[in-house]
Amino acid sequence: MNASPEPVGVGDTAITGIDGGRGVLTYRGFRIEDVVAHLGYEQVVRLLLSGHRPDETETQEVQSELRARRDLPPTVERVLESLPEETPPIDGLRTTVSAMDDVARVYPPTLREALELVARGPTLVARLFRQSTHASFVAPDQELGHVANYLWMVQGTRPPPERVRALERYFVLLGDHGISASTFALRIVLSTRSDLASAVSAALGALKGPLHGGAPPEVLEMLDAVGSIDQVEAWIDRTLDQRGRLYGFGHPTYRVEDPRATLLRSFAQEVAPPDRYALARRFEEVALERLTQRRPDQPLFTNVDFYGAVLLEGVGLPRPLFTPTFALARTAGWGAHALEQVAQNRLVRPPERYTGPSPRSWSDET
Repeated sequence: MNASPEPVGVGDTAITGIDGGRGVLTYRGFRIEDVVAHLGYEQVVRLLLSGHRPDETETQEVQSELRARRDLPPTVERVLESLPEETPPIDGLRTTVSAMDDVARVYPPTLREALELVARGPTLVARLFRQSTHASFVAPDQELGHVANYLWMVQGTRPPPERVRALERYFVLLGDHGISASTFALRIVLSTRSDLASAVSAALGALKGPLHGGAPPEVLEMLDAVGSIDQVEAWIDRTLDQRGRLYGFGHPTYRVEDPRATLLRSFAQEVAPPDRYALARRFEEVALERLTQRRPDQPLFTNVDFYGAVLLEGVGLPRPLFTPTFALARTAGWGAHALEQVAQNRLVRPPERYTGPSPRSWSDET
């Protein structure tokens, strides 16, 4: 009998580099500013999965591969039909992903399975949303790209180019972010030699939380509560006095502004209603000022969720789709991390720190 490999924690990755002290984010060595300026989402999928910048032929190949895999298998169709109509899309996504029988029982995961995960995600989310709103399903349009097709299936109308461009940039920026909570969950599951569907289900469970991918709807609830620009200062002061949370600020990795937030600030302005953007901008200014005054030793800056929420609202997505849309963008990174994990797999077992009592005698407690 072969001995089990020594358990280890996850720390090494060649996919995404993050320098939180300088605010630098790279995909496979390319700065995120260059990636979002030059690549569409399908190209980023290939970049993250393969490790090199795709040429024109590879770009056409990945576009064709993703379009060819948009339809849902019969097992997923049956699960979708059995779900209560009121099922939140993020919960329905987690459930239906686990039913992908062609990727649910195989180890190790393959490039084909990673592409199927990316391709099917928008169809699943759109189907779940329209089912929850009693609307008929809109079939994928093979003439549209990945992001445009997602908007088409959700909204049922051809999306304006400016909305497609804004949402595609969001997908690119959210494509991966190192070993975040959801990606860590995915890699832990795969390290046990479980399957990709199980790993992605775990990742979705982690992403759902408001301290991870569940924060964008909270940002808009916050802006709604403020109401108008003249109420921003009083609302923020009152919230901080009551030890409330300002969503969209602070990140455990960055000690300067998140570079994705810097980019999303301008991208959101292109699609958000002017009054909504003005409110968000003023809220950000006051929030940063107050957070600096109250927590001078704890640098807190705008993070990806703040203007990400404003952008998602601006492209016309309803709030129940904010977290699922985050998940759709992140499927590219999850696929890349899955392939990286199994390439040289070892069981992930981070060392714990015991904080309980010292060893004691049972008789001494009687």
